[in-house]
Amino acid sequence: MKRWSLLVDPPRPGWENMALDAALLDQAAGEGDGFLRLYRWEPHCLSFGRHEPARRRYDGDRILALGLDCVRRPTGGRAVWHARELTYSIAAPLAGFGGLRQAYAAIHCLLAAALKLLGADPLLAPRCSLTPFPAAGPCFASSVGGEVMVAGHKVVGSAQLRQGDAFLQHGSLLLDDDQALVRRLAGLPEEPAADAPLNRLLGRAVSFEEAAGAIAECAGERLGPLRRAAALPAGIAAAARVHATRFRSEAWTWQR
Repeated sequence: MKRWSLLVDPPRPGWENMALDAALLDQAAGEGDGFLRLYRWEPHCLSFGRHEPARRRYDGDRILALGLDCVRRPTGGRAVWHARELTYSIAAPLAGFGGLRQAYAAIHCLLAAALKLLGADPLLAPRCSLTPFPAAGPCFASSVGGEVMVAGHKVVGSAQLRQGDAFLQHGSLLLDDDQALVRRLAGLPEEPAADAPLNRLLGRAVSFEEAAGAIAECAGERLGPLRRAAALPAGIAAAARVHATRFRSEAWTWQR
């Protein structure tokens, strides 16, 4: 790893967030750099996994009537509602982790350590022998193993993409919203949710800034020294513009 950079971003629309993550992956694959990016979504956004059959699974008429912003991620996994939460992304060479599964576990251990700093008692979900298909419903509806749990509830869901010798992993830490909207859009019955926001579980408000600070502190201990960028590097911004057309495209978002 040449160096690690920390980016704490202002809120951006879904297409721009995904374009930036794709640009960070390009940089990690091409130059061997590592990035930790912490960000939010404005407007709030429904994201679909890359291979998810969103057109068949979710109520498009209801989404249109509610005026919801939508985007399809470059990574796999299932739908996530991005509202009052913190999204992280890590783009880095795989060599520093050993492989995708090892990276997934290491990053979730890092996030669990950050949650402990915030006062939670996190655990990693035991690995399940069955992996849900993309059509199986919302991301937070179930755990397949390795996700961060607090009091039996899934508070972090993540997805990955490999590009050459580098990878992108990004995911959401629920702060003040659950995923009930995604379940309604999928036509699922109302039932006790597998997910819950951190603020409800802790009984206190955890701001984006507090959560970002805890993650950055643990990342510095576990990944190595992080250089915090004062602003988005010009090269990353330029590379993101190349990806923006894809993530703004309705054809990409609703391809299946």
